[in-house]
Amino acid sequence: MTNKGMTRRQTLAVAGAGALAAGFGLRPAMAETTVKQGYQTNMWGMPTYYLLHSGHLEKHGIKAEEFAVPSGNLTMQQQVARQVDLGTYAGPSLLIGYDKGGLIAIAKIEYVGKTARVMGRKDLNMKTVADLRGKKVANQTGSSTGNIFVDQIATKAGLKKGDYQEVRMNVNDMVAAMAAKTVDAMVNVEPYNAIAEANGLANSLEDFYSFDKLPVFMAATPEFVQKNPDAIVAYIKAWLDVAKDFKNEPDKVADKIYSFYTSKGYKMSKETFAKALARVEVGIDWPDDLDAYMKHHAEVLIAAKKIKAVPDWNKLFRKDFVKKAMG
Repeated sequence: MTNKGMTRRQTLAVAGAGALAAGFGLRPAMAETTVKQGYQTNMWGMPTYYLLHSGHLEKHGIKAEEFAVPSGNLTMQQQVARQVDLGTYAGPSLLIGYDKGGLIAIAKIEYVGKTARVMGRKDLNMKTVADLRGKKVANQTGSSTGNIFVDQIATKAGLKKGDYQEVRMNVNDMVAAMAAKTVDAMVNVEPYNAIAEANGLANSLEDFYSFDKLPVFMAATPEFVQKNPDAIVAYIKAWLDVAKDFKNEPDKVADKIYSFYTSKGYKMSKETFAKALARVEVGIDWPDDLDAYMKHHAEVLIAAKKIKAVPDWNKLFRKDFVKKAMG
């Protein structure tokens, strides 16, 4: 007899039924994990949006609730407040999330350095970041792009806070502000940069790639990691399927994501959108240079008094889940 009052034969019968169900594409109840998934509605979050609408999560026994916000730092704040389980954002936001709420990175999912740019109003004929002196610059304050612009790009151009007027604004409101001429420049990401260019509103002053390839991480709350290690492995397997789609079926991916923006009222051609999406490099892995990369960002944030200390990388990065998913 087992400790639950079942005979050995009954136990084997139940196990056999579970195996039979798996053979018919059914999953045991314990595999049906529901995750609260946060993502940003700019191009950085669109691989996550595609994940949610591709069917890959369901195939691996994961259900999801969507929590969409304009930028990743807002998702990070939701996680710190324990309102969502999983979310995507770049290194600076991850470091702040670890410092404030012990958040854990479970995978690097993409590079987006080519999607982030400093854009100037075309009618002002600005050529470089240095030309922003005395200008009004729309910036998603507290975001990874916002921090990198203020702490690195502007500084390298010889600009410190006060040399330009920082206008706090969500990235999805910036193109309208440029059109209304209430700001002179914006620190923004795709597809908004491509939309501004296509409409003759802005020109590029600098992209982020030469400063930062901008790896984007999938992060989880420590409670979710502790309670759902098997679900995380299944979740990352779904991400590996997403990466294959981005590589092998780009038109299918583009159509799905393009429909998201058109449903929100954004007007852009498929060609403009395809250019914007091509700047996202999806790949699920743990590059060897990430520790050094993140140490640099940690030191910048410590100097800016945004975090207290360099994190314990073994606690911040859980590299074992990707290894298990790929095994």
